[in-house]
Amino acid sequence: QGQLVESGGGMMQAGDSLRLSCVASGFISSAYGMGWFRQAPGKEREFVAVINWSGGSTYYAESVKGRFTISRDNAKKTVYLQMNSLKPEDTAVYYCAAGDGTPQPMTMNYGMRMWGKGALVTVSS
Repeated sequence: QGQLVESGGGMMQAGDSLRLSCVASGFISSAYGMGWFRQAPGKEREFVAVINWSGGSTYYAESVKGRFTISRDNAKKTVYLQMNSLKPEDTAVYYCAAGDGTPQPMTMNYGMRMWGKGALVTVSS
């Protein structure tokens, strides 16, 4: 059984930086693409960022491009989301995801099929 466990959420102020981590276990290997999605209160889950199995290819939502950076450490089976210049509209539960080794940008979930339980990030103005 595969599992994704997020950590690093918290309460921040606008302009702050925060790094989320997600550790994969079980059958989820370094061959999997990994990503981050988020769901704000009262809204549907949305794509944030995704990275391919090697870390050589990344995709970002327009709303976070230039502020957020996704990276991975395959030896640790961990994916990170470095979030800079946080805004109140970044407030959401952030979900780690895993799936196709090469993300599929033409699909809604970019080829991601497994999800963690989420980490809450709250940004106040």
